[in-house]
Amino acid sequence: ATKIIPEELVPVRIVGKLVLNRMVDNFFAETEQVAFCTQNVVPGIDFTNDPLLQGRNFSYLDTQLKRLGSPNFNQLPINAPRCPFHHFQQDGHMAHMNPKGRANYEPNSWSSGGPRADAETGYRHFPEVVEGEKRKARGELFADHYSQARQFYLSQTAIEQDHIIEALVFELSRCEVDAIRQRMVAHLPNIDPDLADIVAAGLGMPAPVAHPPQRAVIDQPVSDALSILKRPPGTFKGRKMGILITDGVDDAALEALVNTLNAEGATPALVGARIGGVVTAGGRSLPVRYSLAATPSVLFDAVAILASEDEAPGLCEDHKALEFVADAYEFRKFIGVNAAARMLLDAADIDADALGVLPLEAEDDGDAFVAACADLRVWDRFE
Repeated sequence: ATKIIPEELVPVRIVGKLVLNRMVDNFFAETEQVAFCTQNVVPGIDFTNDPLLQGRNFSYLDTQLKRLGSPNFNQLPINAPRCPFHHFQQDGHMAHMNPKGRANYEPNSWSSGGPRADAETGYRHFPEVVEGEKRKARGELFADHYSQARQFYLSQTAIEQDHIIEALVFELSRCEVDAIRQRMVAHLPNIDPDLADIVAAGLGMPAPVAHPPQRAVIDQPVSDALSILKRPPGTFKGRKMGILITDGVDDAALEALVNTLNAEGATPALVGARIGGVVTAGGRSLPVRYSLAATPSVLFDAVAILASEDEAPGLCEDHKALEFVADAYEFRKFIGVNAAARMLLDAADIDADALGVLPLEAEDDGDAFVAACADLRVWDRFE
């Protein structure tokens, strides 16, 4: 939604990039107080006539004023520019970076120097030639409510379509007004008739009659770019594995798995029956990041269970441990277990030879397990 100014009108090019390489240090200061604004552009970029962009240019400032409570939100560290710059903005509620001097305008006779407009090297608007009628009317495509939704749905894999269906059934089941549920489901045949029938069946409703579209639905070509599963990452890098360990855990086996994850660029997260940590077979006191009492397996992309023979029976009697492995299995996550942990699988009624349940017993099993986890989910587990 931006317009590039011809190079001859821009004597200086500004190049920058945003690097996402760490978690924020303080969620409130660095996330809740972020003030993104479409009006903030670098010299050389101007705004198009796109109505959505123009509306946001108008409304975002009001949003920040109300959300952050001050016109000086751009002085907050998370919103302040990294480089020094010159302007005449000062005063106002919660200002704490006011410039010195008696005048905040130019030209003035109170201060020598300071920011000045430069007609030669300063920013100039692009002299765009505009022709045609200007009308206050919606374009015809504004009446096309279904074509993009249909393209998106048909571009998904069968698994992703099932997720969409389950989400619709889940959310509409919480709607207390039957007439609203019926109206909502009546839109679905315009996206896909099978989608409408399955959602209606899930809600216990008769097959819906399609809501008449204002504009004919256009069959757009299927796009793999709209599907997550059609573009798998091919690596476990950047993911997190929950490793449930017990007292007496084998030092070498745990260290090998952790080293493999670190080498892959993934995060190993140790989970214990108690937050106080465990004592390994080698006698080391090992802290854990999470406890079973407060940590469901849905927080992790894959799970591994390294139990000792003495502690495995206790896990089988722990509801949270059973829930931990059962949820991982139900949500089709890869599960790695050592020999003692197979007892927990039996207690949770999980087949140790099921798809995506892999051993962590031999020396190179950790490498094979992490490599398999690159697929992220075992979609064929319940085929």
